[in-house]
Amino acid sequence: MPIFITLIVVSFVLYIYFKVKIISQKDPLTMRFTNAKARIALGVFIATFGANQYVYYQTQLALFVCLLFIVLGVIQIVYGYRLYKHYRSEIIRLSD
Repeated sequence: MPIFITLIVVSFVLYIYFKVKIISQKDPLTMRFTNAKARIALGVFIATFGANQYVYYQTQLALFVCLLFIVLGVIQIVYGYRLYKHYRSEIIRLSD
């Protein structure tokens, strides 16, 4: 499935991009904001990687691993999104 491979590559590249971008930032608030975006990208990577493995192998073991990866990925996405919303509102509040 080319869509899974594309999502895996794009999310991994975004994760690396955000992690490298954190190094160049001085403000702790923007660092945490960028880290929240990196966490979302990592969650998408983990979830799509798990789904891709199940599509490729289609065994019972792959199903358990897929479900574990999808659960971990969704946890990362949800937690990253909550952090993203929180720090975005803090940045907007401080900029006003």
